[in-house]
Amino acid sequence: MRHHTQLVQDVFPAVLEGQVHRVLGLTAESRGLFAPVGGSCEILCRDGQRLEAEVVGFRQDHAIVAPYGDIRGISAGDRIVYRGKSACVRVGQGLIGHVIDAEGKSLDSQQIRGPLIEVPLHCSPGNPLLRSRVERVLVTGVRSIDGLTTVGRGQRMGIFAGSGVGKSVLLGMIARNTDASVVVIGLIGERSREVREFVERNLGQEGLRRSVVVAATSEEPALRRIQASLVAMAVSEHFRDQGHDVLLLVDSLTRVATAQRELGLSCGEPPATKGYPPSVFAMLPRLLERAGPASRGSITGFYTVLVEADDPHDPIADCARSVLDGHLWLSRESAERGVFPAVDPLGSLSRVQSSIVDARHLAAGLALRAHLARYRQVEDLIRMGAYVPGADPEVDESVQLFPKIEAFLRQDKGEAASFERTVAGLEALVEENNPTASRRAGA
Repeated sequence: MRHHTQLVQDVFPAVLEGQVHRVLGLTAESRGLFAPVGGSCEILCRDGQRLEAEVVGFRQDHAIVAPYGDIRGISAGDRIVYRGKSACVRVGQGLIGHVIDAEGKSLDSQQIRGPLIEVPLHCSPGNPLLRSRVERVLVTGVRSIDGLTTVGRGQRMGIFAGSGVGKSVLLGMIARNTDASVVVIGLIGERSREVREFVERNLGQEGLRRSVVVAATSEEPALRRIQASLVAMAVSEHFRDQGHDVLLLVDSLTRVATAQRELGLSCGEPPATKGYPPSVFAMLPRLLERAGPASRGSITGFYTVLVEADDPHDPIADCARSVLDGHLWLSRESAERGVFPAVDPLGSLSRVQSSIVDARHLAAGLALRAHLARYRQVEDLIRMGAYVPGADPEVDESVQLFPKIEAFLRQDKGEAASFERTVAGLEALVEENNPTASRRAGA
């Protein structure tokens, strides 16, 4: 019986449609459209344009739809036709080397070749007990990360920083130097100028050859910016399911949250923390949990988080930190001194480092952090000329070692550091200053 019913629906499909009742903010209300949340629909405007939209909620018996395009041109009485399926994107090997938009269409001059399959944008992270453990190192080619906050394949890391401290440059270095087989980059809410600059300057032709870039610039509707982050996630999941170790870079998670805030407030959600509605704090974990290790392949995620006024307790930063497996803090003070990448080892953490590196490597990293912490305690005294050597031998050692630590952390954006040389350099730096303690720690 069910088979015959499906045949009838295929031959004579029922058309669900309604009419635009009113437009409020970024959304339109429809009278008479009884469609589920997440369903795709199309707004047929009187001037002939067709706008794809998505059902995002209800107000009494009125469906609230958010268009993917500009809301201008919609008028009361326009038809809204329900198209049935949820949002999907076409993915495949042919996407590698291309820059695509939030619909999966190519933004560069080259045509996407090869077979593509359609996959849904919204998926469940799956059973946590069926996931593999994070046990293998992912090389980023950046000394300050590989040496002091080592990342594992399937780990999720946040890059927390204010504006103008080198997030995009660091992402470009990671994308070019990593040993991941496929790189997926989501540029969400970026300035239009910065998309081309990132692809040509930071990523380069060498990095683009194994990358898929998904771009949604700042002027695009909020729903398209959210969809771009979901497209980047869906593309990553496709290559992970093919057995690849995927590196996912999202710049930035804050702009994804901002887009959801715009959409949520337009739907009538009450603002909760600093103007962010509850849907933002429900969406972020669902998005972040989709990355990670699997039975085949893995997705290692790096997500930039813009912290307002360099405040690490921004609500989006707090929410992301509670879900992610570690974070890198980019220091404005280091950037002002010309130390790039401006990763602050004392403010950074990798929650899986202790289980993926050997004891000697871990001990050397802890020793370097201890030297850096002791130097920070007397840094102001040194600048004022009030520091008196000889009072504390350990502090004296840290002060003498600090220029070498800073040289180790400094790295040109075109330099790729191998993991073996990074670990050897870290251990040699610590052993040179205190060989007895280092041998005892590594024993």
